Amino acid sequence: MQNEDKVYNTAVEATLEVIGGKWKPVILFHLTFGKKRNGEFMHLIPTMSQKVLTQQLTELVRDGIVNRIAYNQVPPKVEYELTEYGWSLKEILHLMCRWGDVHVDKVYGERGKILFEPPLSG
Repeated sequence: MQNEDKVYNTAVEATLEVIGGKWKPVILFHLTFGKKRNGEFMHLIPTMSQKVLTQQLTELVRDGIVNRIAYNQVPPKVEYELTEYGWSLKEILHLMCRWGDVHVDKVYGERGKILFEPPLSG
């Protein structure tokens, strides 16, 4: 089945096939600020379940967007980082963040709040 043609209506579909969904762009956005461990993700995205985080990270690793680094130590330590290919998404993810800031302000004004403030160096 690997040799079948793949047809998309637009290239946006191809992008969303890899990074689409509620959580993948959020996970990837956080990784643009450096390596993260499982607990860090759970702190940064408290409304996401552990099961969903594991599933999303597994898919991103499979698709070559994220590296999983397992350290041979006790207790076990695992970190996730963007691959070189994954880093090519940084600009679009940061643009989505800036657009979201404007959108929340336009629609909700003072009633809208975004909890995560990106570091100034990002």
